[in-house]
Amino acid sequence: MGLLPKDRDQRNLGWTPYAWLIYSLPFLMTTFESLDVSPKRFAANLAAYAVFLVLYFLGYWVCGRTLVAVIAAMTLLGFLTTPFNPFGTSLFIYAAAMVAFIDPHRPRLSHLGIYLLVVAAYGLLTDQRIWFYLPATVFAGLVGGVNIHYSQVWASNARLRMAHSEIEHLAKVAERERIARDLHDVLGHTLSVIALKSELAGKLLDRDPARAAQEIREVNDVARDALAQVRSAVSGYRAAGLSAEFEAMRKAFDTAGVQLSVDAEPLKLPAAHEDALAMALREASTNVLRHAQARTCRVRLVHRNNVALLEIVDDGRGGDGREGNGLLGMRERIAALGGSLVRDGRSGMRLEITLPLAPEAA
Repeated sequence: MGLLPKDRDQRNLGWTPYAWLIYSLPFLMTTFESLDVSPKRFAANLAAYAVFLVLYFLGYWVCGRTLVAVIAAMTLLGFLTTPFNPFGTSLFIYAAAMVAFIDPHRPRLSHLGIYLLVVAAYGLLTDQRIWFYLPATVFAGLVGGVNIHYSQVWASNARLRMAHSEIEHLAKVAERERIARDLHDVLGHTLSVIALKSELAGKLLDRDPARAAQEIREVNDVARDALAQVRSAVSGYRAAGLSAEFEAMRKAFDTAGVQLSVDAEPLKLPAAHEDALAMALREASTNVLRHAQARTCRVRLVHRNNVALLEIVDDGRGGDGREGNGLLGMRERIAALGGSLVRDGRSGMRLEITLPLAPEAA
């Protein structure tokens, strides 16, 4: 029997508290066992049972020091009623059942042991017979122990639910950060290309209308491609790999008048690694177009000692200023795969990205 096996933070108790009152009925029925019971004893029994009910239901709502006070009051009630009601010992069982919920997050057997020692000491001091100890200590100890066990299980499950909730929260945060990084990389690069092509089309509108129209058509294609990439980024999948990024980089640099040199070894990369390198290449090319004011850019992708090395070097204005969201996102993405990013802006800009690979990815 467990008298209080419930979540004490949940106040919808249902019928359970009323069901456990069945074990208190012998205490009440003793009041009516004889027609010649004295009025004082009759009133005392009824008053004691009324106090018991108040303490019993109050015990469902409180914990900590307040519950200790409730347990002490119910124990005192048991001490006072046992001399004239043999079933007063049942109150010790109810009190022992509440011990498990003094600290519902850390139920302790030591609390129950102290309580049973107090009850046993009362029995010895008042010279109680053997029948007193069976319900007051043995049954109370069993019920209290069962409640402590289930309370410990509840506390463990509560911690587990909290851990699952925290993991779910962290997963959502990580997903939001991933989407933010990917959208920054996708839109930053694409909008830079659209701006360049639109500016070039405006300059060519009077001198070379055919070329201007071609640039406008390419702006339309880039915008449509950007829309598809945004949808892919949000859903977590991107079809474009390194080859597509190299091609997009070449077209964008041609438009901007930047000479591009690519030296890329054919590598068999895991999807996550290729995705990370492709997004890093996109962010780096966007920075060259936006900020570097470069005339040439060299890209190298090689495999050395089970490490993929991506190097992007331009002859622009360089500098080692504060990194923006794009570079920070690039660092996070690379670091998540165990890689590193080195940035050197002393002469132009040099980015070196390394990613560890499995031996078979050579």
